Amino acid sequence: MAMCVEDRISSFLDPILCHILSFLPIKEAVRTSIISTKWRYLFASISTIKFDGYSMSGLTDRNIDSFKNFVDRLLKSPDQVSLDCFRLSHEICLWNDGDHDFDISGWICAALCRGVKEIDLQLGYLEDILPAVLFTCGSLVTLKLDAVGHKFKLYFRDSFFGDSIFSVINIQTPSLKRFILDFDLGGFGDLNYVVVINAPNLVYFQYSDVVAQGYTLSTMKSIEKAHISICGCDTIDSQTIATHLIQGICNVRSLRLTIDKVIFRTIRLPIFHNLIEFEFLGHGFNGRETWLVEFLHCVHNLKTLILNFSVVAGTQWKVLEVPFCLSFHLKKIEISRFNTYIIEIVLYFLDNAMILEKLIITMDNLT
Repeated sequence: MAMCVEDRISSFLDPILCHILSFLPIKEAVRTSIISTKWRYLFASISTIKFDGYSMSGLTDRNIDSFKNFVDRLLKSPDQVSLDCFRLSHEICLWNDGDHDFDISGWICAALCRGVKEIDLQLGYLEDILPAVLFTCGSLVTLKLDAVGHKFKLYFRDSFFGDSIFSVINIQTPSLKRFILDFDLGGFGDLNYVVVINAPNLVYFQYSDVVAQGYTLSTMKSIEKAHISICGCDTIDSQTIATHLIQGICNVRSLRLTIDKVIFRTIRLPIFHNLIEFEFLGHGFNGRETWLVEFLHCVHNLKTLILNFSVVAGTQWKVLEVPFCLSFHLKKIEISRFNTYIIEIVLYFLDNAMILEKLIITMDNLT
């Protein structure tokens, strides 16, 4: 005699079932529609929509148009619930050619119309246009734009600066709390743009690229953590422009900074009153490692210092003026890529860090 198994999950309210389905890959969520008539359209009300490599697997020239129509209906059908997250990975861009022409801009607009809180766009190979409303949407809390190693076209507003025309990345989103702008366009130096950010409630900011043509950042009073990775450009005044970038995040509490040379003018830097953790990664200083000590003079309350950069011979650490934070606040130091030349900076810290509690050193391969 066959045992009868009670289906308790189907007895849950629809909002609970939709919440459960939101944790599944979109392909698996759609498959639940065959369970029963109750489940048939539940997947259409999920609050997280992610199209990644898994959801794109199995697509062929024969079924790609059906997939496109499915996404159109899923995002654009009326009376849909609000979205928590909308994500597009670079795999979807591989199919976005002249034969299929996905309405990616329309998909993004549809997600924004549904009050999406998080948008994650990996723009490799993407030749579509991002809608301007993406940068002013009032519902967004997290925005990630990732165009590492690939050309892209964004909907920028052209503006005149002197005799030049630059495109403007203009972020005007008071609700935004997390913003990641990862271009890594070292190979595309002909891109002229300035960055304007007005996001007073931003908590986390990550930016990776060559130095832009200019930065205008409103005061970020709520900023907690920032990851900045930039390299200089010989065609512009990288030092002055990069300093404007760092000035905009002066209220940050934790800063990770990666630079390829000394591109911040310390005489123009503000005092980082709130900064208590600083991670510094750099290379190519050409004997200007003492810039680090100059920067520490701007960080009075620093408690944790993490260093990962090469040091060359010749720096006279003993004669450098001791920063206030080193004498009265610094409690922990971590140093990576330790070599014989870095001994002097270690001694400098040991001699002057009066309340140091922990020193962690990671060695390079010993010879």
